[in-house]
Amino acid sequence: MSEIIQKKKDSVLKRFWRKNRGLLMETWFVQVFIVWLLVNYLRFVYWTNPRLKSSDDLTKTYNSYNPFIITFWHGRHIMAPFLRSRDEVVMAMFSRSADAEINAQLAKKLGFEIVRGSGGRGQTHHVNKGGAQALLTLKNALKSGKTAAMIADISHKKAREAGKGIILLAKLSGRPIIPCVYAFSREKILEKTWDKTAIPLPFGRSIVLVGEAFFVSKDANDALLEEKRMQLTDMMNRLTDEAYNRLAIGE
Repeated sequence: MSEIIQKKKDSVLKRFWRKNRGLLMETWFVQVFIVWLLVNYLRFVYWTNPRLKSSDDLTKTYNSYNPFIITFWHGRHIMAPFLRSRDEVVMAMFSRSADAEINAQLAKKLGFEIVRGSGGRGQTHHVNKGGAQALLTLKNALKSGKTAAMIADISHKKAREAGKGIILLAKLSGRPIIPCVYAFSREKILEKTWDKTAIPLPFGRSIVLVGEAFFVSKDANDALLEEKRMQLTDMMNRLTDEAYNRLAIGE
């Protein structure tokens, strides 16, 4: 009897959550509380996951290519703010969706400047108004000497495939894209998410790998932009696979 009552309670709670989670997530107090929890959790993860000796040093990249556009895969970007040097100013692009609100506030709390928009995967003339404005803001940030941070694969249900927005930003700004992977040996993969989000766990090892600087010519046409998009996709995937291979053998 008690098991039946418990199941009914669980069912009621699940229905309540499904019906009201959107409203709850939009509540200012709930957002602030969640961001506070996540900030402290991620700091704990950072301090309990020493990097492998084979990790790359972003300082060398900063000294050679600053300002640049640093990019990560969606779902594996949550620890990116911890790669920012103390004196570096980073402006990060997040989508305007409600789902991205917590991510944006979290990055801001960890030291990033934020711009909202969407990079998109379509042709350059299909970038939406909000996305175009965000790209212009990032271009101006790069011009002023700030680092720009942008997710390579924008949320269109196709993970680990670069969008054209970041390629367009490199073309407009003349600044290089720096592919980056920050991976962890202990992760919880959220299988039901479109990008297979990886939540890093404490007490493991981590690795940072930085790809070669990736330039896009200012006179690149649509065909060349598509070629560059595919090249970036391949580069990011190879870098990601290499990171997890090194974590597996601990070197």
